[in-house]
Amino acid sequence: MQRHTFHPTILREYDIRGIVGQTLSLDDAEAIGRSFGTMMQEKGGSVVSVGYDGRATSPDLEKALVSGLQSTGVDIIRIGMGPSPMLYYSTYELNTQNGIMITGSHNPPDHNGFKMIMEGKPFFGQDIQDLGHCSAEGNWTRKNGTVSDNPLLERYVARLLEDYRFPSDLTVVWDCGNGVTGEALKKVVSKLSGRHILLFEEIDSTFPNHHPDPTVEKNLQDLIRTVKGMNADLGIAFDGDGDRIGVVDSRGNILWGDQLLAILATEILKNQPGAAFIADVKASKSLFDEISRMGGKPVMWKTGHSLIKTKMAELSAPLAGEMSGHIFYNDHFYGFDDAIYVGLRLLNLLGQTDQTLDEMFDALPKMINTPEIRFPCPDEEKFAAVERLQAILKKAGADFSDIDGVRVSTQGGWWLLRASNTQAVLVARCEAATLVDLDAVKQDMKTNLAAAGIEFIPE
Repeated sequence: MQRHTFHPTILREYDIRGIVGQTLSLDDAEAIGRSFGTMMQEKGGSVVSVGYDGRATSPDLEKALVSGLQSTGVDIIRIGMGPSPMLYYSTYELNTQNGIMITGSHNPPDHNGFKMIMEGKPFFGQDIQDLGHCSAEGNWTRKNGTVSDNPLLERYVARLLEDYRFPSDLTVVWDCGNGVTGEALKKVVSKLSGRHILLFEEIDSTFPNHHPDPTVEKNLQDLIRTVKGMNADLGIAFDGDGDRIGVVDSRGNILWGDQLLAILATEILKNQPGAAFIADVKASKSLFDEISRMGGKPVMWKTGHSLIKTKMAELSAPLAGEMSGHIFYNDHFYGFDDAIYVGLRLLNLLGQTDQTLDEMFDALPKMINTPEIRFPCPDEEKFAAVERLQAILKKAGADFSDIDGVRVSTQGGWWLLRASNTQAVLVARCEAATLVDLDAVKQDMKTNLAAAGIEFIPE
């Protein structure tokens, strides 16, 4: 292999991802290894850990990746199958600072991909584009590295349990969605107090029961039915690779990412008054207001788990989160998104109080908001469209944030428009205190989009 060009669709903003056999191949995996290994050594790295999820195509992609890495002279530690957070953990526990996870996350069964860490930091954006250039040039380091096996599942589970300090008699339903969390979770719950019911813990990459994406309401219906049927206190669901979480209370109410973040922040603020908490631009205004009310410092930041992790490290924030269900603990933990760990921290919080999760949910301020509204816009046009909108809002003297797209404050609420970093779409969201106000917010958004020449066609 002298040089290699990737299919143009697979080099994404936060990871490399494609359809196996169509846009993603074993040759791609090997070239990723060669390019990553070369780039890693240019920065002084010499050891990389590699893990993979439960998809049928992951073991073969892992072998090809390892072959490519080894050909550059780096030393590879194969940690085995497990959640993406187990790979992140390995970069600390094994002190590799570098890691690659083969995972299709919550995407359809025929998809797969690669999440990467270099020098202890997320490898994304320009890094991924540079990897593509390195591969196209074929200017790879050529040496012979070593490969060793160091299965990490037992150590990973033990680390998760270290911070479970407040046992309780709660009944909890856990929905693995046939993703890769199943094996780890069985080991975790065997050590917990209370009663634990597991759903779809068998790892099966055809996802025969429901798609493993806990941010989609229909994917939580099995969990909600079981929670109600078993008179459980709460339910917890995971995405395919275990870095995103979904939570429901005993009545089946869904706690979205911003609501969960507001509840989890209460525990940290007892010990760290005035701490900073980061949430993405899609989060409810009520979250930022609630953090302020409790004495914390709310920080609104760009959407994207790599961007949130980077900002979190910069501010030394103990907790951060996204509407997408990525929750990041830098409090007693490493600052990455681990859904099983977040679930245990939630149980910890409930174990320290007489309040139920239902009562915590009821105490949160309630706003009325739309889900994410996605509508098509070509990749080459979407960022320019947002820039036109920013110019119009600036000229009109509107009250808006341009941290990530535009988030416009209006009388009674706010609306958001941003360009997706991963798809050829624009993403909108609206929020207000009443339905009447929400209609007014939507109308304000549509008027401004039309003025910017943006055609609003919700999917």
